[in-house]
Amino acid sequence: MAREPGRGRRDRDEAPEFADRLVAINRVSKTTKGGKNFGFAALVVVGDQKGRVGFGKGKAKEVPEAIRKGTEAAKRNMIRVQLREGRTLHHDMNGRHGAGKVVLRTAPAGTGIIAGGPMRAVFEMLGVQDVVSKSIGSANPYNMIRATMNALSKEQSPRAVAQRRGKKVADILPARDNAPAAEAEATEEA
Repeated sequence: MAREPGRGRRDRDEAPEFADRLVAINRVSKTTKGGKNFGFAALVVVGDQKGRVGFGKGKAKEVPEAIRKGTEAAKRNMIRVQLREGRTLHHDMNGRHGAGKVVLRTAPAGTGIIAGGPMRAVFEMLGVQDVVSKSIGSANPYNMIRATMNALSKEQSPRAVAQRRGKKVADILPARDNAPAAEAEATEEA
């Protein structure tokens, strides 16, 4: 079977449509004998808003080139995160990178994304709709994003835990009682 020219792994990688978010841009300068040389560093977060997210940084003499390089780096460094009901995290997590520490907590439907700056960009690109998070320590966007990605990489779905332990998902999850249904019946009887 002959392959069509130009059809390969690259086409498969580009199939999902990724959204990107520019988080930070820094102007950096290098002093040389002839004067100052200016450049730009861009921090970009990329995701498919369905459970995949990545971040990258790009450096170049011009802003658009730095953003392009950062986007390509982010697409190469993506991780997959299992979401509960496609809207929130399965469990609470802590993440850390350098002096940056973050706490991520699950949230009920309708809460929205309660997160600051760089962390908000990660959650929006990931596709999370309900999460509560707090950044403790460094406010440096690079460290905050790395700490957030560290926390997200620790997440485990109940299905994965059950499979690893050789149990059923129902054995892993706490028993859910029908408290709302019982309260409704009690008010009808009264």
